[in-house]
Amino acid sequence: MKGMESKNMKPITHTINPVFNKNSKILILGTMPSPKSREIGFYYSHPQNRFWKTIAEVLSATTPATIAEKESFLHTAGIALWDVLASCKISGADDSSIKDAVVNDFSNIFEIASIKAVFTTGKKATDLFKRHCEKKYGMSSIYLPSTSPANCKMSQQELTSAYRVIADYVT
Repeated sequence: MKGMESKNMKPITHTINPVFNKNSKILILGTMPSPKSREIGFYYSHPQNRFWKTIAEVLSATTPATIAEKESFLHTAGIALWDVLASCKISGADDSSIKDAVVNDFSNIFEIASIKAVFTTGKKATDLFKRHCEKKYGMSSIYLPSTSPANCKMSQQELTSAYRVIADYVT
């Protein structure tokens, strides 16, 4: 079984650019784009992922649909978006399978934007940021539950409630 797991572990390099500008107030970090997000070329693109709906509900906005709408939404809201990892070996979208993790360099974001808080979506993103980035950037992250379809135990209302903390930083 262990050998089969290793065969499914494919090295992945992050190819989606971070979304941020000088007006970004918070940075939200996932772990690594899912296969569907990599295919589409933008964050949280699996049709059952609840990220965009959740963020829109928190900010009392219309859920953005296209990549252009999502980028505009983030810029307007003061949200920078990226992932903790630049590359890793991963089986599908299973964060628990991550091996050989290499973290992104967030220096450019912190130099250009006045980031007041970093939020990490899911336990793995939180653990990786804490282990590899917290000391380097002098910022700890605030845990947010995953909006992935794999986190189906949380209702939409519970997710929205957990994500309300971001409104304190962007409104």
